[in-house]
Amino acid sequence: MPKINGNEIRPGNVLEHNDGLWVAVKVDHVKPGKGGAFAQVEMKNLRNGSKLNERFRSADKVERVRLEQKDMQFLYESDGMLTFMDTETFDQVELPADILGERRPFLQDGMTIVVEFYDTEALNATLPQKVVCKIAETEPVVKGQTAANSFKPAVLDNGVRITVPPFVAQDEDIVVNTETMEYSERA
Repeated sequence: MPKINGNEIRPGNVLEHNDGLWVAVKVDHVKPGKGGAFAQVEMKNLRNGSKLNERFRSADKVERVRLEQKDMQFLYESDGMLTFMDTETFDQVELPADILGERRPFLQDGMTIVVEFYDTEALNATLPQKVVCKIAETEPVVKGQTAANSFKPAVLDNGVRITVPPFVAQDEDIVVNTETMEYSERA
């Protein structure tokens, strides 16, 4: 595995540190008036979810881990575990449902997502950036309300609350950005 300097760590990098796999969540480069510069890195453990704040000087060497990414199909959820299937080998993998966090409601039956592996261990899952959802309820259109940046509240068929432009009606399909959890466009 390649070793990188402490000042080369970027958010999203997966590092091997203290006999664990950590993902860099937030990186601040600090140059104090006295002493050498360092990177203040907030990391999250990929296996148990614990957090750690660590300082890395530019001379410190850290192992950067490359995770293998596979497209997998979501099958079902049971007992707080999500089951995914490799569409080529038909192998099944289970991951805890809380790995998706607040984006969990956007996961739909049969959806293809990216699962990240370290050797044969599944560590992380990411949803597609855009998902099609149906508006379950929203306020009716008010004539003459054409302000450029006016949005109205809406509830999606998966229970998530977002804001949508005034021209979007109930029972309409829209595209939602799963990273920002915002309205993107009509489907």
